[in-house]
Amino acid sequence: MKKVISIVLIAQSFLAFAQDISKERVVNIISTLASDEMKGRKFGTPENDRSAEYIAQEFKKNNLSYCYGDSYLIPFEYKGQKGYNVCAIKKGKSEQSLAFSAHFDHIGTNNKEGDNIYNGADDDASGVSTVIGLADYFKDKKTDFSMVFMAFNAEEIGLIGSKALSENQNLTPVFNNIKVLFNFEMLATESQFGKNAVFMTGDEFSDFDELINANAVNGLKVYPDPYQGQQLFYRSDNVNFVKRKIIAHSISTVDMNKAFHYHAVNDDINIVDADNLTSIINNFAKTIEKFNTKNFQPKYNDKVKYDF
Repeated sequence: MKKVISIVLIAQSFLAFAQDISKERVVNIISTLASDEMKGRKFGTPENDRSAEYIAQEFKKNNLSYCYGDSYLIPFEYKGQKGYNVCAIKKGKSEQSLAFSAHFDHIGTNNKEGDNIYNGADDDASGVSTVIGLADYFKDKKTDFSMVFMAFNAEEIGLIGSKALSENQNLTPVFNNIKVLFNFEMLATESQFGKNAVFMTGDEFSDFDELINANAVNGLKVYPDPYQGQQLFYRSDNVNFVKRKIIAHSISTVDMNKAFHYHAVNDDINIVDADNLTSIINNFAKTIEKFNTKNFQPKYNDKVKYDF
């Protein structure tokens, strides 16, 4: 009997470990999106389309459902150019949903000699790796909340992709059920608060960060936005969902005082702290796993503005 119990415990430990997202998986996702072959993923380019298709393939591997229609790719047009957002759903016990998002486009290339590709490893392949990593983690798990996974296009030219997606009438039934949106924006480097720590934009507008911290595992910590003067809450894709009165905040690690790679050609795989990012993804996953429709219902306060 003792032998049987030991085998069961070992098997359970192995399964718990196997559920973690590996560093190799995280590096592979970022390396693919931020490769020179993707040429900076600028909106309107073939490489941007290939990036959307890659993310759709990863969603398919996780057996996710379409948000509507028969594809994860949701087309939109801007100034005569066609692009795609990517959207997928994991059905839970409830129609109430948690949403996870990041933008996958970047700013392309320049005409200078030498390295002229803005690879965008941190901005925002790191966020996309977090979204895909969460989809990986929850693939075979039964959750109380349903989950919506989104990859936005055309963020760099004015939050255009997320605006198009948020205003898509075919998605109204999906968005009406979203209780909160975790928008992941630049998580590849260690934050000014140290490892396993992030900050959240617009923390003064809701109790979202407080509820995360109350349930956080393994020392994960969400800090208030240290750059409130820069109005980051209103400058990222989350804002188009704030307009729908969805609790929507961006989560980041970027140290704005040291981010010399921001919109620079050195934002490549070499600046990624893969150990820290992997830890953050897994700890967010395990924290989110504790949430259900009864214990996680964040709310805005009267400081937030919906019309701007």
